[in-house]
Amino acid sequence: MIRVLVADDEPLITAGIRTVLESAGDIEVVAEAGDGRAAVDAAIRHRADVALLDIKMPVLDGLAALEELRRQVPGLRTVMLSSYGAEPHVLSALQGGAAGFVLKNCTPDELIRAVRAAHAGDAYLSPAVTRLVLGMVTPAEAGRRREAATRLRTLAPREADVVHLIAEGLSNADIGRRLGMSEPTVKTYVSRVLTKLDCANRVQAALLVRDAGISPSA
Repeated sequence: MIRVLVADDEPLITAGIRTVLESAGDIEVVAEAGDGRAAVDAAIRHRADVALLDIKMPVLDGLAALEELRRQVPGLRTVMLSSYGAEPHVLSALQGGAAGFVLKNCTPDELIRAVRAAHAGDAYLSPAVTRLVLGMVTPAEAGRRREAATRLRTLAPREADVVHLIAEGLSNADIGRRLGMSEPTVKTYVSRVLTKLDCANRVQAALLVRDAGISPSA
């Protein structure tokens, strides 16, 4: 079972999320929280695998709670929730280590996929959020571009192939088909790439490729 913490300051939203997730059969909501500080405490106390955090919460907002959770519960995977189609904090959340970002008006299937992907070590963005992120990313300034390119040069050729396909948004299964690898081998490469690049997740690695000025299709 995937142990999930749901943090939102609207009880009706929390109840709806619980109902959706527990209908999946392999997901259990082990804790709920109404603010960011309570979410951090609950994640530690209940040993959650995945946390769903609303961006806008009292005491600690979702971004501050994300930062705190990364320090105190480094193995926890976090998916951010937002009611806003043009949420200005999407990039901050993803660069801060969130494994996904979904809108509250997403379908039940999307929400379940996001939790399963985060638990598996993958990243998940709602399609609307993906379009938003691509529109928000601007060309990196020269210093950031050089730093990103330097980090990417530490990769072996096959590792570079993998990170470029991550930047295309491909799943491990798709990367395996593209490169003629088994999925377990791809997972090993992805883990190695993230460690070498000091990236918390696939989204950070993809953003690094963009910062370096490399087209994902290159």
